Amino acid sequence: MLSRDKAAMLEKGGKQLLEDIVTPEEEIKDPFVLEFLGLKDEYSENDLEEALVQQLEHFLLELGGDFTFVGRQRRLRIGDEWYRVDLLFYHRRLRCLVIIDLKLGKFTHADAGQMHLYLNYAREHWTHSDENPPVGLILCAQKDHAVARYALEGLTNKVLAAEYRTALPDEKMLEAEVDKTRKMIEERAALKADRRGRR
Repeated sequence: MLSRDKAAMLEKGGKQLLEDIVTPEEEIKDPFVLEFLGLKDEYSENDLEEALVQQLEHFLLELGGDFTFVGRQRRLRIGDEWYRVDLLFYHRRLRCLVIIDLKLGKFTHADAGQMHLYLNYAREHWTHSDENPPVGLILCAQKDHAVARYALEGLTNKVLAAEYRTALPDEKMLEAEVDKTRKMIEERAALKADRRGRR
């Protein structure tokens, strides 16, 4: 209000700063707690998908506020083969499609290859010119961090693997997660302060 050149001030304020940039790793959490699905000990990937779609409002809340549902079992043909993407979302802040592949068991390197295939197709055929490249999320029951690192690192597409749980973790695990998050917030604040100090 007090600025003499309001237009220049508004233009400068409208530009995205380096610290404003959001990454898929920051926007997509790991793990997801899907207790609201009410799944019992034995279920199939189809059961998991059906339960997620039936409880879509709860699933969207678990994913985060900027996700919008696009579709399920979206078909794509590559060469002579037909494939289906389990779930397709759009993330408003990332401005990209998010392909979710559901896995009942452990994350494997083959899952990364399959998702890479989907993302290459989606980038060419489903992505609009004003959107960012699509992001893949492999939602699995277990993830070995070393396997995930070597399978996902260096891919031209952004592929993330995240665990899901059908029940809330115990109290000690929750405390550890709170401590981990607190430390991450403190590190970010220190990094921001360091950047300001260099200017």
